[in-house]
Amino acid sequence: MTNPLRDPLDRRLPRIAGPSGLVIFGVTGDLAKKKLMPAVYDLANRGLLPPSFALTGFGRRSWSDEDFAQVVHDAVREHARTPFDERTWKQLATGFRFVQGEFDDDAAFDELARTVTALDTEQGTGGNHAFYLSVPPDAFPLVLRQLARSGLSGSEPESWRRVVIEKPFGHDLTSARELDAVVSEVFPPDSVFRIDHYLGKETVQNILALRFANQLFEPIWNANYVDHVQITMAESIGIGSRAGYYDGIGAARDVIQNHLLQLLALTAMEEPVSFEADALRAEKEKILSAVQIPEDLDSHTARGQYAGGWQGGEEVRGYLEEDGIPPTSETESYAAVRLDIDTRRWAGVPFYLRAGKRLGRRVTEIAVVFKRAPHLPFDLTSTQELGANALVIRVQPDEGVTIRFGAKVPGTAMEVRDVTMDFGYGHAFTQDSPEAYERLILDVLLGDPPLFPRQKEVELSWQILDPILEHWARRGQPEPYAPGSWGPSSADAMLARDGRTWRRP
Repeated sequence: MTNPLRDPLDRRLPRIAGPSGLVIFGVTGDLAKKKLMPAVYDLANRGLLPPSFALTGFGRRSWSDEDFAQVVHDAVREHARTPFDERTWKQLATGFRFVQGEFDDDAAFDELARTVTALDTEQGTGGNHAFYLSVPPDAFPLVLRQLARSGLSGSEPESWRRVVIEKPFGHDLTSARELDAVVSEVFPPDSVFRIDHYLGKETVQNILALRFANQLFEPIWNANYVDHVQITMAESIGIGSRAGYYDGIGAARDVIQNHLLQLLALTAMEEPVSFEADALRAEKEKILSAVQIPEDLDSHTARGQYAGGWQGGEEVRGYLEEDGIPPTSETESYAAVRLDIDTRRWAGVPFYLRAGKRLGRRVTEIAVVFKRAPHLPFDLTSTQELGANALVIRVQPDEGVTIRFGAKVPGTAMEVRDVTMDFGYGHAFTQDSPEAYERLILDVLLGDPPLFPRQKEVELSWQILDPILEHWARRGQPEPYAPGSWGPSSADAMLARDGRTWRRP
């Protein structure tokens, strides 16, 4: 797992984690198997983990260390991004350990403490350990208190202990504050890493490069030129086997409160004085604190539930027919909101956010739609197919940026039509983009926090969303929409009232 030799002056040289260990709670879950374990291997394969790295699993299964190693092996073989390398694997596997137990089992956490201490000697982890809570949110307080009771959260002056918490960070403002109170009892703020995996995606980080590394865009990134912004996260699948988590949560809590509001903040924020964590977070917090929700929530929000029907040549069940969903559930599988930002840069520019399941296709994008030219020196027939200019940042699945503008159609007549100019990561760069969890896990081990929202951002996001959720709770059943469509008719009506339409990605 040594890093290949490179020119020491090469600025592309990645930072390599020092001696450290990662403990995963919830090691038998899908997140650990499909994302976390493969990400650890991919980091090792790229030379970004030291030979002294250790990976410890904690779970109820009666596994030996060898059994756990086989589970990791299978997960890596199936889901790793980089090719399997036997030398990398053998080195990595020397640091695998497994501890059996329940979250309320004092003896199991005492054994975990002994295991971690032994790794400092046997593997050379140096007392540096991160605890990844890939567990249901209601288990967070119990695990945190066990870490404190067993002494696992404490560190020596020359070492560190950190905790990683997966979203959701509460289900409303009150619960978010309650969770933070528990976390703060056990770990100091700079040792708490709240994971939003969207912030680890290359394209999301490229928003900052696009805006602040180029003179081309920033002068027009304001209300003088921008008509509106649309931020979309659409999935073509239903909830699958996630009924236990999803019902009662819904699209707004699951996606808008975290992913989409973070994308809004990165799109709308002012230039930070540096890209240090505090400076970046300060600008995001300013934007989130300036967000205004509509006065008329009936007219400027929409929510829906997907119905049964045909999608992609396959008959699919409606939300209320999914396994584990009560027939009277009022949980939305689609949510759309209009938000405004009360700053000089964005005054009068609406931001439309939407997220949903069983929609037309899987796509996440930010579309900055510009105002039309104030004067067109053409006759009407020449520009009847000309739309508004737009800059579209594609987050997934085909990461890149598209610019839509008008161009003359070849021929003798003056006919102007929309064309696109496209940048794709896969075409422009020879190396593959790291998976989001690779970047985020490495940042945890390095103690580098810019991509992790802190508690104030979490609270500001809930302050935006809570009044909308409370309003919806009084409205009863969400509106049904057809699978494979782009959501309920109320979402189209929401933009139509403003004289606009949704983009069809």
